[in-house]
Amino acid sequence: MYKPNSKHAEEFIDHQEILDTLDYARTNKSNRPLIEQLIDKAAQCKGLSHREAALLLECDQPDLIERIFHLAREIKHKFYGNRIVMFAPLYLSNYCVNGCVYCPYHLKNKTIARKKLSQEEIEQEVIALQDMGHKRLALEAGEDPVRNPIDYILESIQTIYGIKHKNGAIRRVNVNIAATTVENYRKLRDAGIGTYILFQETYHKENYEALHPTGPKSKYAYHTEAMDRAMEGGIDDVGIGVLFGLNTYRYDFVGLLMHAEHLEARFGVGPHTISVPRICPADDISTQDFPDAISDDIFCRIIAVIRIAVPYTGMIISTRESEATRRKVLELGISQISGGSRTSVGGYAVPEEENSAQFDVSDTRTLDEVVNWLLDLGHIPSFCTACYRAGRTGDRFMSLVKSGQIANCCAPNALMTLKEYLEDYASPDTREKGIRMIHREVEQIPNPKIKEIALRNLREIEEGKRDFRF
Repeated sequence: MYKPNSKHAEEFIDHQEILDTLDYARTNKSNRPLIEQLIDKAAQCKGLSHREAALLLECDQPDLIERIFHLAREIKHKFYGNRIVMFAPLYLSNYCVNGCVYCPYHLKNKTIARKKLSQEEIEQEVIALQDMGHKRLALEAGEDPVRNPIDYILESIQTIYGIKHKNGAIRRVNVNIAATTVENYRKLRDAGIGTYILFQETYHKENYEALHPTGPKSKYAYHTEAMDRAMEGGIDDVGIGVLFGLNTYRYDFVGLLMHAEHLEARFGVGPHTISVPRICPADDISTQDFPDAISDDIFCRIIAVIRIAVPYTGMIISTRESEATRRKVLELGISQISGGSRTSVGGYAVPEEENSAQFDVSDTRTLDEVVNWLLDLGHIPSFCTACYRAGRTGDRFMSLVKSGQIANCCAPNALMTLKEYLEDYASPDTREKGIRMIHREVEQIPNPKIKEIALRNLREIEEGKRDFRF
């Protein structure tokens, strides 16, 4: 029986409930009155259940599909405006003891170059990222209790936060590492991390176990219940996701939403972010081995319906995706993207390092090129981390988002941090475009007091009075 507030994975990710949901969606995919009713319900911006969302994803009527896309665009703009948060992954180590068949880090891969960064090398990587203009990182590391223990991760976080280079500083470190204990999550919280991120890969238990034949990650329940332990350990913000293409997308789509419902039911706070990576080529991994890989059209529909079903969540897309694909999905729901990314260990300071990458990067543009492109598309590239620094996390953040008040914080701060980026790192063309964007956006701030504060802060940045508060 489906129990969204249970502590046990096989109850809040109930296999039979997923099958029943998929059957319901197939049966009603041409039920126009029901689908129209759900679209109208979703327009209230209160979200949808996993069963309702599955039906929208299965809808087979072109005009209703277009209405779904239109609604996704409206909801994205209502909650996140035209702001796009920028980040970069930082790979600390690709040593791993797991046997995941889709990941080149797997233990039996003898062709990938194995590497673990020392604290001195981490400093070099961070300085290279700061010189690009990055303020927000996502730490990545393979699962190896001996080579990558929690103490190594904690020391690395301390190193990163301690580096101030020119006008650069990393203001938020998100962490994407293997499932661990409540005690270790408390240590990560105390280290000042932002969001704890962990992808489920697939919610289908039987397929999960086949894809993870050996290593600690092979334990389905322990992995699936990781977010519960993280929140029990005091981490307010967690990020979930699946790797689309490992299993049938319909099943994992429903499982993903059930996981979000579970966190909301048990902790009163849903996922801070949802990521939507797709299987892609890497070292000894071929997408030809994964028949469930999804098309761009299906990918866009998944993103649009997630945005409708979980309107409050941030949505992340990485440089796995091409420039063309990223452009399509920005308006449909994506609110965070990476730029200038390297997926190899040590790839920022020494880009020509022999391959140690987790996956191939499709969007190889520099951060400045991505920022320039976003400005051309009418988006505001945001380097803001103020919510984390001001304690607006967990239920405090969600209450602001759900009430629509978060824009009063995010819009001005996005402009301030863009101004910082333009002053310190941008190319002349990007700076010119960005300045025009800032002046246009500031003039449109409706609240006179917030507008006045924004103008004052802009002047302070121009005068060099930076205090890293954003």
